[in-house]
Amino acid sequence: MNRIFEAETIISLMPYLNNKTNKKVVIKYGGAAMIDNNLTVKVIEDIAILSLLGFNITLVHGGGPMINQWLQKIKIEPKFEDGVRITDVETMEVVQMVLAGKVNKNLVDLFKQYNLQAVGISGQDANLIVPEPMQILSNNRVADIKSVNIELLNILLEKNYIPIIAPTASDHCGVSYNINADIVAGRVASSLKADNLIILTDTEGILQDNEDSSSIISHLNLDETSRLIDKGIIQGGMLPKVNCCIQALNNGVKVTRIIDGRIPHSLLLSLLSDTTVGSMISL
Repeated sequence: MNRIFEAETIISLMPYLNNKTNKKVVIKYGGAAMIDNNLTVKVIEDIAILSLLGFNITLVHGGGPMINQWLQKIKIEPKFEDGVRITDVETMEVVQMVLAGKVNKNLVDLFKQYNLQAVGISGQDANLIVPEPMQILSNNRVADIKSVNIELLNILLEKNYIPIIAPTASDHCGVSYNINADIVAGRVASSLKADNLIILTDTEGILQDNEDSSSIISHLNLDETSRLIDKGIIQGGMLPKVNCCIQALNNGVKVTRIIDGRIPHSLLLSLLSDTTVGSMISL
């Protein structure tokens, strides 16, 4: 009976595999899915299966909790303003060390264990991301993105490598900047004209009532999303994620999803089933 069930499970996936070969998916990886080792394994297992099925995966990772841990080790108090990390010169050194070093290379090692050919890079490599400082003549090394040079990504994806991107970048003078990983994922997805942008979060998705976790909105279009923003229903930490999705959809990305990374195998459920594990925003 177990073998029959396994066969039926595989057959049930057929409708979701049609025309999926070589589709580009950009995943923003962070939150609980990154902190919890068990969830980390599930995410990598999902990526391994998707890769075998022909999906071209690009991963952009965060690492806020790890940065905070290292800042505290050297007696630097993490500081935030409007949800954005204040990144002075000393903090930037830690951010770069943790994101482009420890977190990025640890992920590459984990991918190796699943026979996945991953390449760890940052926005600094091959001028992948050109930063645009948010505050000119400021000590705060936080930036937006001026442009994305996807030549390196295209080379890696064509050779079936999985790029793992740390959200740091440097300008033409070698000054390093910290960039929000959601913004990086959205802009990379736009530049690649990805079929899917998926943002893993620690929430159920977009809620009609922020006090009611069962009020999840499973699907929205751009007009509906704009109305929810205007009404203040989409707010707080969800707002920048939704704005990244809107930007991506307006620049060639076909579908965006904000999914609950606390649910094991939420990536597979989102792409290969009708199970709702978050919110989908499309044109």
